[in-house]
Amino acid sequence: MSGRRWTSPLRLRSAPGWERQRPTWREARPAVIAGALERSAARPSGNWYAVGASRAFGAADRPHGRTVAGTEVVLWRAGDGALRAGPGACPHLGAPLRDSRVVCGTLLCHWHGLALDGGRRAGWDPYPVHDDGVLVWVRLDAVGGEVPLDRPVVPVRPAPGSAVDAVFTAVGRCEPQDVVANRLDPWHGSWFHPYAFVGLEVVGAPGGGAGDDAFAVEVSFKVAGRLVVPVRAVFTAPEPRTVVMHITDGEGAGSVVETHATPLTSPGDPRPRTAVVEAVVAASDRRGFALARAAAPALRPLMRRTAGRLWRDDLAYAERRWALRRAGRFPG
Repeated sequence: MSGRRWTSPLRLRSAPGWERQRPTWREARPAVIAGALERSAARPSGNWYAVGASRAFGAADRPHGRTVAGTEVVLWRAGDGALRAGPGACPHLGAPLRDSRVVCGTLLCHWHGLALDGGRRAGWDPYPVHDDGVLVWVRLDAVGGEVPLDRPVVPVRPAPGSAVDAVFTAVGRCEPQDVVANRLDPWHGSWFHPYAFVGLEVVGAPGGGAGDDAFAVEVSFKVAGRLVVPVRAVFTAPEPRTVVMHITDGEGAGSVVETHATPLTSPGDPRPRTAVVEAVVAASDRRGFALARAAAPALRPLMRRTAGRLWRDDLAYAERRWALRRAGRFPG
C-alpha cells in the first residue's frame, strides 16, 4: 500500500490547574500590542468592509440590508447571480430598500415602484461590491477616506473546493480597534479560554520591522479530557480591521481564521457598535477530509458554535477595553 501512513492528530496532555499556569502578563507587553495595532491601522484597506457570509446573500427574490459606519446599505443578487449594492434609502422619498422586493434581478421599491438595476438612477449611485466566495465586501469611499482599491485585502486561503468554511457574526459595544487589539494579544489564550486551549506559548512576537510583524504561537486545542491537538499558528494584521490566523504546522496546516471588525455606528458615536465577521476556512491533507467536505452543511453550525463560545469572552475583552479607553483609564 502506498501513501502516507495514517497517524492520529490527537495527543494526551496533562494540563496544570488553571491557577497553576505559567503567568504570561510580563510577556504580554502593552507596548508590543499597541505597536502592532498602530502599524495595522496604517495599512491600506481600500475602503472595503466585510458585511457577511457569501451564502447569506443567496436569495434571489429579496434584498439584504446592512449598516456600515452609520451608512445604510442594500445588497441583492442580479439576474446573473452577481451582487449589487448601494444606499439603503430610496432616493425618491427615503423608503428602506431592505424591505423591498427583487424581481428578475431588479430591485423594486415597495413604496412607489422605483426600479433599480444596480446602475445609477434618480440620484441613487451604486457602491462597489465584492464576493470572494466566502465573504461579501462593500466599498464605501466616503466612509473610509482612503485611496480606493479595486479589491479588498483578502488573505491567502486554501484552494476553493479543498476546504470547509463557516462564517460567524457577533456584535459588541466597542470600536474595531478593540476587536483587533484582542486578536493581537495571543498571550491571553490559555488563561481566558481554558476550555479551548492548553499550554499556549507565544514563540515569536513583532519586532517592529515590516518583515516580522507577526505573532507565532504553539498551542494545543482541547478536544475532550486530556485529548488535545497541537498546532503552530501565526497571527498577522494585513489591514486596519482584519487579523488573520494561519495554521502553519500540525493538524489542519494551511487552515485560516479571518477576523474582520466592521463598524456599525458612525465614527465618534458615544455608543459604538462593531460587528465581528469571522471566517473559518478549514483544510487538511488527510484522506478522510473529503468526508468532512461532504458533511459541510452539518459541520458549519458546529464551527459557528465553537467560534461563538470564544467570541462571547473576546467581545467582553473588547468591550472592557473600549470602556476603559472612553473613561481615560486604559493602562495600555
